Amino acid sequence: MSDTPLRFEKIAYEGLNARQKENYNFQKVSAVLADYGYVTIGLSDDWQGFGFIAYHVDVMQSLKVQLKGRLTVYTKYQDKEIWICFKDQKNKNVWYLF
Repeated sequence: MSDTPLRFEKIAYEGLNARQKENYNFQKVSAVLADYGYVTIGLSDDWQGFGFIAYHVDVMQSLKVQLKGRLTVYTKYQDKEIWICFKDQKNKNVWYLF
């Protein structure tokens, strides 16, 4: 165990690589969904077109979610019951799920 004191310093999102940004965004949206009763499970890769699953704690409901950096619609998501999630580009604290 290190004798170095534990330090918490906020990171610069812009300094992250693409994979780190994806992980960061997953953690952020998971915190928002938790406020509404959802528990999230991240997948190591986009399995069948979605990146994570969100389960509601009270309702027998699960959502297959694809996390995007901005509003994106692809025909490959059509008829798969996949929810698209992205954050507002101006207000980074606002998330959309459709």
